[in-house]
Amino acid sequence: MPSTPAPFPIGTPGVPWGDAERAQWRASVTKRRDVAADVTSVLPRLAVRFELITYGALQYGDFAAPLVLLKSRAWNDALPLAMVTGGVHGYETSGVAGALLFAERDAGGFEGRLNLLIAPCVSPWAYERVQRWNADAVDPNRSFKADGAAAEARHLMAFVAPYRGRFLAHLDLHETTDSDEAEFRPALAARDGKVFVPGVIPDGFYLVDDAANPQPGFQQAIIEAVAKVTHIAEPDAQGQLIGEPLKSRGVVHYDVKSVGLCAGLTHARFTTTTEVYPDSPRTTAAQCNEAQAAAVRAGLEFALRQT
Repeated sequence: MPSTPAPFPIGTPGVPWGDAERAQWRASVTKRRDVAADVTSVLPRLAVRFELITYGALQYGDFAAPLVLLKSRAWNDALPLAMVTGGVHGYETSGVAGALLFAERDAGGFEGRLNLLIAPCVSPWAYERVQRWNADAVDPNRSFKADGAAAEARHLMAFVAPYRGRFLAHLDLHETTDSDEAEFRPALAARDGKVFVPGVIPDGFYLVDDAANPQPGFQQAIIEAVAKVTHIAEPDAQGQLIGEPLKSRGVVHYDVKSVGLCAGLTHARFTTTTEVYPDSPRTTAAQCNEAQAAAVRAGLEFALRQT
């Protein structure tokens, strides 16, 4: 018989967390890396091509950090607009590194063709603690909607609001990791007073398309580009990835706006959420970063061909 997962160490099984449990969880996670060293210090050398825009600030106890994005310095209102977001889930390292890699190395190839907004680290508190949630035990990537509870999402939504309706493309860069099964999904079940049901982590890269606005050509252009960098996830025995039916090679669908995913933030024509698998023995951290940058390049090139 399969073993029964051990109860999560915080809270009472079957009872949703209250303020005391959230505070206990917050005290249990500690700083493991530094957003100023890894992200903020990189931004000044991008200032030749981008304006550095502070669109808000986070304050959690003694933690304080500005929320910064990059805006094309050669902005031209006659050009299409695209957005790249990373670090919505702070623990997903290649989302942050991939967004910065694209900004520094590849964005110049789109100058004069696109206006770019790049938010490389949406959740700096979670980045430093290698966590999925913010300090309030709220998932920012379920908060990009009117009643969303995460400050990280509210700040970015407020900044983007004047541009909404003008976006051609939006790529939100994520990872699926072994810690999803080992830590984050058990924590979610405990927080919500539910029973944790184990799942399967896909081995490889995949994409989440918008069920309300599917763009199969856009998704497949990205898959084809990324397949040259790292492997694409295969479906499980039920023909699914992360419990969702496979729509095409490496692509599943979510109703991104109703769920509150960041990819629904801009109401862009072409949207996707990337998912790399950094724990695979078949890839490296550098390949994961390259896969993210390749996804952005391929997605933007495809979108521009449709204009």
